[in-house]
Amino acid sequence: MAVQAVLTGDIVNSTRLKKVTEKKLLKILQNALAPYKFEFYRGDSFQVYVKKPEEALMIALLCRTAAISVSKNEEINLSDVRISIGIGVVTMQVKTLGAAKGEAFLLSGRAFDELAGTDTRLAISTANSLANAGLQIIADYINAILKVMTGRQAEVIFELLKKQPQQEVAILLKKSKSTIHQHVISGRWNEIEKLLQQYENILNYLK
Repeated sequence: MAVQAVLTGDIVNSTRLKKVTEKKLLKILQNALAPYKFEFYRGDSFQVYVKKPEEALMIALLCRTAAISVSKNEEINLSDVRISIGIGVVTMQVKTLGAAKGEAFLLSGRAFDELAGTDTRLAISTANSLANAGLQIIADYINAILKVMTGRQAEVIFELLKKQPQQEVAILLKKSKSTIHQHVISGRWNEIEKLLQQYENILNYLK
């Protein structure tokens, strides 16, 4: 039985976003999630089913940096995504997410409920307590990085998460290479890369 991942999320402060900004964010999220089975419900909430759990943290970071980046012209970041990753066995074939069951769905939903009413925006949960201890450190570190990330930094990190080289990101965003490099450093991309690798290392231990 293969270990898989389920992400449960919602857009933070979606009601405070301008309609055009909210529409833009939803389109970015839908494009980012297109390779996976996903569903939006109640407008700003969504669930994603990922057969390769090692990709789940990257997907969560894509969602969060997308949300932060849409506020790049505002003085403060209005938007973010609250998201939980559940990693576990899914025994039944997943046809519709609303009716799907399995360990990963249960863990993701439970962790998401625990995020409600807190300032924490990312949680990662498995049925293995030892793995959870390491994953908690990774989630806490990422939460700390993204809490102070600016919209312009997030815009760059979003593209790097999609495996775009810095030179291509500069062309895409119509910025100089030095400006992009500054955002890479200040957005703490090197640390994010290491956290993604450490996340994969822990998941290999679960297999």
